[in-house]
Amino acid sequence: MLSIGAFAEIGQVTHRMLRHWDTAGLLVPVHVDEFTGYRSYDPSQLERLHRIVALRHLGFGLDDIALILEQGIDADRIAVLLRVRQAEVEEEHRVAANRLIDVERRLHLIEKEKRMSPIEIIEKPLPAVRLAAHTASVPQAEVGDAVGPLFASIEDVLGDEYGALSTPIAQYRLTEDGMEITAGYAYNGDRRADFEFVDLPAVEVAICGVHLGAMDGIRESWDAVHSEILARGYVPNGPCRELYVRAVSEDQSDWVTELQQPVARP
Repeated sequence: MLSIGAFAEIGQVTHRMLRHWDTAGLLVPVHVDEFTGYRSYDPSQLERLHRIVALRHLGFGLDDIALILEQGIDADRIAVLLRVRQAEVEEEHRVAANRLIDVERRLHLIEKEKRMSPIEIIEKPLPAVRLAAHTASVPQAEVGDAVGPLFASIEDVLGDEYGALSTPIAQYRLTEDGMEITAGYAYNGDRRADFEFVDLPAVEVAICGVHLGAMDGIRESWDAVHSEILARGYVPNGPCRELYVRAVSEDQSDWVTELQQPVARP
């Protein structure tokens, strides 16, 4: 018989892990002293301990390990689980590789160019959203003057019933003649004749940054977003969006705008 200390030392695991596996029913000691609670293990249980440790190193969860230990080693079953785990590890590797690229790029900016990125930029999915919106096509030079009136026209229609004006979003699509702007508010109400429903689809990956302050400086923030898209090996994949998280003050000094660009691998 081996004490829990001796068993843990041989197996190179902690007492805590052994207690956890005991509670989970994966590796139950052959004897537990009724007075002291001390656990004792048979040397033959070392083989089961090694199997648990090996499966944990492969990334299997306790439920899968329990199933494998209960049903025995079935090659087909193990192959299925390993294929699933292979896909998970590949995704973890992809994420880790992207993080390494991000770290190296930031180091380059700091060490070589003595600067930081002007805004912080992240990758994230975007949810689908339905807008009560109006759309207009304008020359690019007139985009800044067109957005406000589009939102105002929707505000006049909706009012502010039930928080209808809480989530303003604009979508921008380049056209041959300029820019198509769709401006509106996230809306779950009934269809009406005085505005159009525009469904913005869910996006698997978008590069997003936050612009603080007035719209006259937003181009620099968008330039930083697009530079990051190229640096991360993506290409734009669909119209960009602006989510106006706070857009109340007349001078725009406290405005908060999230820039959202759907992307894909080329």
